[in-house]
Amino acid sequence: MQLKHLKTLLTPQEGAAKVTCMTWAPNNSKFAVCTVDRVVLLYDEQGEKRDKFSTKPADSKYGKKSYVVKAMAFSPDSTKIAIAQTDNIIYVYKIGEEWGEKKVICNKFVQTSALTCLLWPAEHAIVFGLAEGKVRLANTKTNKSSTVYGTDSYVVSLTSNVSGKGMLSGHADGTVVRYFFDDEGSGESQGKLLTHPCPPYALAWGTNSIIVAGCDKKIVAYGREGHIQQTFDYSRDRSEKEFTVAATSPSGQSVVIGSYDRLRVFNWGPRKGAWDEASPKEIPNLYTITALAWKKDGSRLCAGTLCGGVEQFDCCLRRSIYKNKFEITYVGLSQVIVKNLSTGMRVVLKSHYGYEIDEVKIMGKDRYLVGHTSDTLLLGDLASNKLSEVAWQGSGGNEKFFFENETVCMIFNAGELTLVEYGSNDILGSVRTEFMNPHLISVRLNERKQRGVEGNKKLAYLIDIKTIAIVDLAGGYNLGTINHDSKIDWLELNETGRKLLFRDKKLRLHLYDIESSVKTTVLSFCSYVQWVPGSDVVVSQNRGNLCVWYNIDSPERATMFPLRGDVVDLERSNGKTEVIVTEGVNTVSYTLDEGLIEFGTAIDDGDYYRATAFLETLEMSSETEAMWKTLSKLSLEARQLHIAERCFAALGDVSKARFLNQTNNIADQVSKEYGGDGTEFYQVKARLAMLDKNYKLAEMYYMEQNAIDEVMEMYQELHMWDDCIAVAESKGHPELDNLRHSYYQWLMETNQDEKAGEVKEGEEDFMGAINLYLKAGLPAKAARLAMSREELVTNSDVINRIAAALIKGEFYERAGDLFEKIRNNQRALDCYRKGNAFRKAVELARVAFPADVVKLEEAWGDYLVQQKQLDAAINHYIEAGCSSKAIEAAIGARQWKKAVHILELQEDRSGGKYYLKIAQYYASIQEYEVAEPLFVKGDHIKDAIDMYTVAGRWEQAHKLAAKCMTPEDVSTLYISRAQDLEGEGKYKEAERLFATVEEPDLAITMYKKNKMFDDVIRLVAKHHPDLLSETHLHLAKELETESRFSEAEYHYMEGQEWKGAVNMYRVNDMWEEAYRVAKSHGGASAHKQVAYLWAKSLGGEAAVKLLNKFGLLETAIDFAADNCAFDFAFELARLSTKNKIPEIHLKNAMMLEDEGKFAEAESEFIKAGKPKEAVLMYVHNQDWVGAQRVAEANDPDSVSDVLVGQAKFCFEQKDFQKAEAFLLRAQRPELAIKYYKDVEMWSDAMRICKEYLPNKLSVLQEEYEKEAAKKGSRGVEGMVEQAKEWELSGEYARAVECYLKVKDSTNGPLMEKCWMKAAELAIKFLTQERAVDVIHSVGPRLTQLRKYSAAAELYLNLDLIKEAIDAFIEGEEWNKAKRVAKELDPRFEDYVDQRYKEHLKNQGQADSLVGVDVMAALDMYAERGQWEKCIETASKQSYKILHKYVALYATHLIKEGRAEKALNLYAQHGAPANPQNFNIYKRMFLDLLNLLGRDSAESFRMWADLRDVMLLLCENLTKSSDANSPAHEEFEQMLLISHYYAIRSAANGVDLVSVAAKLSISLLRHTELIPADKAFYEAGMAARALGWENMAFIFLNRFLDLSDGIEEGNLDTLDHSDFQDTDIPFEVPFPAKLHVTDAQREEIRDWVLTVSMDQRVEQVLPKDERDTYEASLLAANTGIRSLPCVITGYPVLRNKIEFKGPGKAANKDDWNKFIMATKTTHSPECQDVLKFVSQWCGGLPASGFSFH
Repeated sequence: MQLKHLKTLLTPQEGAAKVTCMTWAPNNSKFAVCTVDRVVLLYDEQGEKRDKFSTKPADSKYGKKSYVVKAMAFSPDSTKIAIAQTDNIIYVYKIGEEWGEKKVICNKFVQTSALTCLLWPAEHAIVFGLAEGKVRLANTKTNKSSTVYGTDSYVVSLTSNVSGKGMLSGHADGTVVRYFFDDEGSGESQGKLLTHPCPPYALAWGTNSIIVAGCDKKIVAYGREGHIQQTFDYSRDRSEKEFTVAATSPSGQSVVIGSYDRLRVFNWGPRKGAWDEASPKEIPNLYTITALAWKKDGSRLCAGTLCGGVEQFDCCLRRSIYKNKFEITYVGLSQVIVKNLSTGMRVVLKSHYGYEIDEVKIMGKDRYLVGHTSDTLLLGDLASNKLSEVAWQGSGGNEKFFFENETVCMIFNAGELTLVEYGSNDILGSVRTEFMNPHLISVRLNERKQRGVEGNKKLAYLIDIKTIAIVDLAGGYNLGTINHDSKIDWLELNETGRKLLFRDKKLRLHLYDIESSVKTTVLSFCSYVQWVPGSDVVVSQNRGNLCVWYNIDSPERATMFPLRGDVVDLERSNGKTEVIVTEGVNTVSYTLDEGLIEFGTAIDDGDYYRATAFLETLEMSSETEAMWKTLSKLSLEARQLHIAERCFAALGDVSKARFLNQTNNIADQVSKEYGGDGTEFYQVKARLAMLDKNYKLAEMYYMEQNAIDEVMEMYQELHMWDDCIAVAESKGHPELDNLRHSYYQWLMETNQDEKAGEVKEGEEDFMGAINLYLKAGLPAKAARLAMSREELVTNSDVINRIAAALIKGEFYERAGDLFEKIRNNQRALDCYRKGNAFRKAVELARVAFPADVVKLEEAWGDYLVQQKQLDAAINHYIEAGCSSKAIEAAIGARQWKKAVHILELQEDRSGGKYYLKIAQYYASIQEYEVAEPLFVKGDHIKDAIDMYTVAGRWEQAHKLAAKCMTPEDVSTLYISRAQDLEGEGKYKEAERLFATVEEPDLAITMYKKNKMFDDVIRLVAKHHPDLLSETHLHLAKELETESRFSEAEYHYMEGQEWKGAVNMYRVNDMWEEAYRVAKSHGGASAHKQVAYLWAKSLGGEAAVKLLNKFGLLETAIDFAADNCAFDFAFELARLSTKNKIPEIHLKNAMMLEDEGKFAEAESEFIKAGKPKEAVLMYVHNQDWVGAQRVAEANDPDSVSDVLVGQAKFCFEQKDFQKAEAFLLRAQRPELAIKYYKDVEMWSDAMRICKEYLPNKLSVLQEEYEKEAAKKGSRGVEGMVEQAKEWELSGEYARAVECYLKVKDSTNGPLMEKCWMKAAELAIKFLTQERAVDVIHSVGPRLTQLRKYSAAAELYLNLDLIKEAIDAFIEGEEWNKAKRVAKELDPRFEDYVDQRYKEHLKNQGQADSLVGVDVMAALDMYAERGQWEKCIETASKQSYKILHKYVALYATHLIKEGRAEKALNLYAQHGAPANPQNFNIYKRMFLDLLNLLGRDSAESFRMWADLRDVMLLLCENLTKSSDANSPAHEEFEQMLLISHYYAIRSAANGVDLVSVAAKLSISLLRHTELIPADKAFYEAGMAARALGWENMAFIFLNRFLDLSDGIEEGNLDTLDHSDFQDTDIPFEVPFPAKLHVTDAQREEIRDWVLTVSMDQRVEQVLPKDERDTYEASLLAANTGIRSLPCVITGYPVLRNKIEFKGPGKAANKDDWNKFIMATKTTHSPECQDVLKFVSQWCGGLPASGFSFH
């Protein structure tokens, strides 16, 4: 990026007039500058000054110059500006969106110290820094501020990251602190990030690093976690001064830093991952730059100077013009500004991830932007200014973009469709589809607002050409899949995504409801279809009609208009929807009913305001009135009361409009006072309930608020006095009586006598109530009241008045009740009769007049019949015993079952006439089974048969007829009827009748007569299945005679007789058909046979052509030859394939041979060129002369075959000599051998082999031996015999071989005898070399038979001394072996001894081995773990041998964890100074130190032994070559430590607690050997026991730190400050495990915690006169090292005792204390210690101690 000066916005002054701060508005439209005189200047985008305003002090009494503006920032919406002042206040000014709006202070935040810097990163959140070091946050919504974090250092700078979600603060002490409001998943740390060497006044946060600069003339780039990445050092540049301010580009990829006369520019290089410095912008006389502000689109940078000047620079990498329509400016690698040259509109395209933008294209009718980076894709809509950046792996630019949808970009790449919503940085969805046509994809994103629906994002697309998938993109799940039966060529969702229209290739239009998953076909022959924009109305065309669905939920209700052209478009604008149609050359528009479209859509979407707005535009008509009514109902349900009020006003319903107006006023008042929409207020809810006439609900709402008066007022207004009085009564209202009186008065005034009577009744004025009821003409009510009161019943005057009124008013039933009440039963009964109240009359009659009950029941029935209640009358007639009337009523009421039931109960036959009626009914409803018995009972059997016949139910008719007629009559009747039907051509009905009388043969005959063969076959299959094939063949032959060949063929096939069909066609010379049938139905070769016969029928050339056509020529020739048709075969062969002629001769010869015509066969064989076959024929028939003749004449090669054949014959005849002669003549000796082998004549076989095939003799020999071996002992005997034969014949080599091959595990002596014989023959008769081989073969075999001496003697015969010795050794005959070695070859004496030792070793005879080989015996003891015996034996050997095994034993013990036993071993046998033993001593020493609980007197012996061993070792080392080596020094240290441990055990035994404690403390300086945790624990516990709390606290605290470190596996965190200037080592080996139990550790932890809480302990080690820790040998100040005391290990200072031995001394006090304890207690341990000291230190001092 380069800076190019554009213009000066503010001219600099002569002197200092510093521009204190500047800022750009986020929307790029305003630029603010604050000058030194605290005035804010406002510039527009072009840099023209448009406005200004003065800031004000926090308190006016301090004057206008009492503060400086340090910082300012625009709000995210660019309408406000925050000003930070040094008089401890922030003011927020509302400056508005337009120029010239009034400036108003809308927030102020008072602080405790001066403000130094300020940011406004997010809505309502201002972040600022204070001089006291705090960073705080001010909330403009709550008008409160809070501390984000506090530091102790002045805040010099604040900056945010590119997203504004994180911030950095720079402080005067060089600290830079990072804080995130949201780390956006980066995982970067918060808090103190780094410390810069000087105050970071210039602080910038780029994309990948933080740049800091200040007064040291260095610019440092730090990484994400505060480590230095790059440093730019200008400290040697004299022209450079301190850096004062920094600014980051909006993309974060460039940083500009201001200093004196200069702007330095740094650009981030993503490929190098580092900052590159561009050439700096140098402007002489600019002076120091005090403020920088970068425009949010990255295109401009403004710099403010010390002299009050403001300069504007252009920041861009490059510019280009695209299609002469757009200017594309690259302001950074990742930021591009696209400007429309005609409109001046600009869009900033920016990669949020900081990737470099490669290229930008403008596509889709110059409306959409597409930009590529290495890893993302940038998309934008220029019209809506919505931009997106989504992750996208480059695919070589193969993507295809579709911009048909205004809200979403569709990208196709490699079979995948990706959707990106403009304005969203996430991919909306991806699906696999191969169909890239936008007509086959439909996306709907929140296109029409619906009530209660958020995030409505749907996609419909094709999975394959017949399957549609619908996906919810917001939820990421499948809404449905539509499997269609033909290809789909168009689909589209409606705007709400609830319905899908799609059309298939057959031009059928389908509607799919997504919620119910129902698919409906709505139109055929659809040539055009479209949803009307902004609605759910569908317009389509089929042929000559325009179809419009105003309500698509009812797809069957379409409005149709005839058309003469084709629909080409649909336009909706200015409240009008038009369908554009081309009619020839003219274009015509058809206007749709906008009311139905707009109103219906608004109602569907629940957008009642839109519906109202639309209705306002229409004139009132019946349709409009209906719409207003619909809207009024829906708006009331939705509680949109203002709309409801407008609806009722439009409808002229003044009362409801007025009522709603009052309700709305109440709601608005409540809303104003309490917020909300006011519809939840109880009065509003109650009034709405009243409007719905739900007064009880209204009462409930009022009563919940205890508004009783309002309830009563409501009821009074509605004249609902009863409810009003009920409420007053329930609540005990004081106005109750007045209410009642008012109510009665009102009733009387309004002539409501009935209501008045009820009131009187309620007041228990019954006479008054009766009078009022009678006056009101309500005698029934008066009667009810009179009957309910006993005193009125007895008043005859009242009763008579009421009765007269009732009879007059024809209330007979009530009159009857009244008379019955006063027991006037006769009058009551008369009244009941007159009033037709028969139930009461019957009940009364049963009690008072039983004789009249029957008459009353009949009268009741008659009355019910009169009233057409026939079913009710039935039971009453039954009760009255009127059966006929009951039956007629049941029939009249169509209660047929009841009628039948009553009829069946009749005893007389009078009901017969009814049976026919009922039966006819059941017959009419086809319930024949019910009708039949009814016909029979009514003696109408003929009718029943007719019923079945008409219904075609012949079987039932026949069954019934059979019951009532003779079988002959039935049969005659049916057959004659069937013949009539046959005559009428009704064959099926006739068949059915034949079947009914079981005469299927007559039906078959009928069908056969009428040539209906299919029916013939069907009936035969049904009735005579065994005759089916026969019938088929019979029909086939009949059809064949009629020349109906194809039908005949069908029947032949069905009859499984394809050959018949073939023969039929053959006979009729229809060879093609015959061939077809054979090929289709015959076997694999049937068609070939037919072709052959066809050819044979043709003969000559025609036959050849035909067979060639079918490719069967050769097959036919073979077939002819195989079937002995040789003439035809020769004819075919001669005409076509002459090469086949010999083959035919051969087949002819074979046939003749089979027939025994040998001479003719011989001639044919020779013609076929096969004389050998003729020879074999004669051989087969054993005609040797003929065979010989033919062979000699025609096939000399076959002569030998003839001889072999003769030989074989002789062998079979056991004439071996003749056979052998034939085979030798035939020169086939191998066959002679084979035949002899087969008959097991091995000697003859061998004889011939030896004579004629000597090279195969050995193989034959082997074969013979194998055969002998197979036969076991029988075979072995044969082999022995054979060997003897060879021996007798002087074939000694073969005899030896034969004897050696004798193997019979069951007969050892025989084998031994044969092998010895073989050896004897070899030694006597064979060469020396061969004899040795034989002996070498026989010897091991004899040893296997345990004949060791025999084997050895054989070896000795040939001077094989070693083999003889090995044989004796194998037999464990050691003396013989030694004797042979001694006498014959003394060189083998050692070998025998060695083998003897190995034998003893292997046998484990160590004791015997000692006498032979001590070392081997010792090794054996060691291997077996017999260590005691090993050491005991070794101790009798040399010192060196002993210590070799002592070392091995000690190593073994240490491995087993028995270090004490190893110590005893060395204590017993001494410790030599062998370097190879050093590791054993060290390991033993360390293992003993690691033992737990060994500091008591009981453990003294162990430590004393260890000490003595170490002393002995050191003395041995002094005398060796390793004297004064590092190893020697280490063992000296181990000696000292073991001495301390021993003396500590002794001291513990005599209660020398202080000496023991000092020793434990002294041992701390040896923690490089002693486990550190154990040493500190023991020292701490010892100090604690003596009350040395300072030391105890420090040591035990150290112990706890160590134990925690051991658990964590790391000692790096230990604090060594307590042990500075002491000789206690810091670096100690890491202990493998803790040496203290968890319980002990927790007890220590509690003690340390208690002591530290008490604060009674100083955490300092005690010091002595050297001003050094008292137990340290090394003086801290002088560096002088003191000698350690031999008793306590403490340093020996002034009062000391010196020993003769160099470097040995003791503190006098400690020495005397120890001597005294030894004297007083006579402790053997203490005496042992003094004895050791005497030995170690070169004698005791003069005032020593006697051990006696």
